[in-house]
Amino acid sequence: MKVLLTGGGTAGHINPALAIAGVLREKHPDADIRFVGSKNSMEEKLVPAAGFPLSTVEIRGLNRKKPWRNIKTLRLLLGALRDVRRLLREFQPDIVIGTGGYVSFPAIYEARKLGIPSVIHEQNAFPGVTSKMTSRHVDRVMLTVEESRQYFPKAKDRCVVTGLPVRTEVLMARKKEARARLGFDERPLVLSVGGSLGSRMFNEVLCDVLLSSVKKGALQHVHVTGRAGWEWVPARLREGGWDPEKAPGIRVLEYVDMAPYLAACDIIVTRCGASILAEIEAQCKPSVLVPSPRVAENHQFYNGQALVKQDAAVMIEEKDLTPARLEQTLDALAGDAARLHRMAENAGRMAILDANERIYAVIREVIEAHKKAPARGKTPPVKGGNAAGQ
Repeated sequence: MKVLLTGGGTAGHINPALAIAGVLREKHPDADIRFVGSKNSMEEKLVPAAGFPLSTVEIRGLNRKKPWRNIKTLRLLLGALRDVRRLLREFQPDIVIGTGGYVSFPAIYEARKLGIPSVIHEQNAFPGVTSKMTSRHVDRVMLTVEESRQYFPKAKDRCVVTGLPVRTEVLMARKKEARARLGFDERPLVLSVGGSLGSRMFNEVLCDVLLSSVKKGALQHVHVTGRAGWEWVPARLREGGWDPEKAPGIRVLEYVDMAPYLAACDIIVTRCGASILAEIEAQCKPSVLVPSPRVAENHQFYNGQALVKQDAAVMIEEKDLTPARLEQTLDALAGDAARLHRMAENAGRMAILDANERIYAVIREVIEAHKKAPARGKTPPVKGGNAAGQ
């Protein structure tokens, strides 16, 4: 089996692609699995670290505020299409799989032109622009939730609800082993992740919370700054009195492999991207959710509300997020073992633990359909239009 995966820009697009790659590698240890991503992007770091080869193209999104800059954007797109076309002809994959981000478009578009089967996976209830565009060219559109189907009017008969892929490493990670390996003691552990790019506002609030935590010593804390935050957060904390040698229970990192840290923590503070929420549910973790208001259709708020309504999470909207509010929330949760246990159980009930199997079934179905009828172009509509295997 030869597979080309494409998706990038943020961890929310990269992690689902890595999860799918992990499933395929488990099912087919001899599979040739490759990625195509953007230059100067997170995938340049994360994909090779996961053990997969990565080719890159230069591409960027349209600038709606300064449309004159789109002349260069279109030139880059033409170059990306040319580079991806060459890659596809050389590699000749059995299927192309897209998980979002601008880089997905040229790979999916060129695959269609060359008669290579393709599928995409949309993580959010409100699809991104790239997913809407590429949905016209693929054999299947895999959805995390049924509500997304309405946003694909020209592909409704090819939509399949699969849930969100979660890496096997996340599914298999265990708290006791993870804490021992990472070197944490028995005090409550908080993991805070403000997004792979590094939200300034989120990081500023967490700086104050971390400095307070250093003084009180009741909690352990791992804070993930993201790319932009790494440039200033450690220095800000040191100015406030944080010494990593004297306070080993307070750790600040640019990016982490979420599997062991999520397993080790007692509470996670995070944005409401679909990928992290799926991992929270799979790991049965209580959470404090801070949805970003700067996303299409305010989809993070609605993603997070699904957990809040099930009493699996507490939500603090960004406009209400202050160091005092967050610190009080964390102290209250950490001091209420019964509530944490209840929230953990509720999060676990929401998990779609067979999402990986559903996604694999769709991929196999599309590949086999093209082998049997290569001239058909697209595979036939999904019978019933629901989940694979249902």
